[in-house]
Amino acid sequence: MSMPPLHTVTAEPGQAGIDLGAAERAAEQFLHALGISTDSASLHDTPGRMARAYAELFTPRPFELTTFPNEEDYDELVLVRAIPVRSVCAHHMLPFAGVAHVGYLPGERIVGLSKLARIVEHFACRPQVQERLTKQIADWLQSRLDPKGVGVVIQADHSCMTLRGVQAPGSRTITSTLLGALRHDARSRSEFLALTDS
Repeated sequence: MSMPPLHTVTAEPGQAGIDLGAAERAAEQFLHALGISTDSASLHDTPGRMARAYAELFTPRPFELTTFPNEEDYDELVLVRAIPVRSVCAHHMLPFAGVAHVGYLPGERIVGLSKLARIVEHFACRPQVQERLTKQIADWLQSRLDPKGVGVVIQADHSCMTLRGVQAPGSRTITSTLLGALRHDARSRSEFLALTDS
């Protein structure tokens, strides 16, 4: 039995949900409100570049979750480490970036490994807080795959902490969500966290 696609609607720049013209005008007004003129050659096209950059950041690529029967009854941890993750802080609209470690204990089905990275990308393509992002990935896998356990750890550097405010370069935020056996079974939890260096 195939799983339903994550999303069947794509939102490419210029399609429903994205108005690049309005975003460009708003970007220009934003810069002007901060005392930055866009009259110079180097800044003339900046509002358009800003609009296109944020449209790209907030537009996930569509994909379908590919699952397969667990014909070998594999019951050990499946883990993809160091999946690149980048998102935009929902509080300051500044980027944060790092890596996600996503694993699960299979039930009746297993998932195509590349899809774990696609799921991370999908939920990261919107204004986020790292705690919510971590939980969304884990909850979605739990609901769609019905595994015996799911674990997600994200390690990220937040420019809202390094470039402004506290200005703490080198700080890294680590969040985790453990579900099922990876939360309740001490041996499984320890194995997952050891393999993710958490």
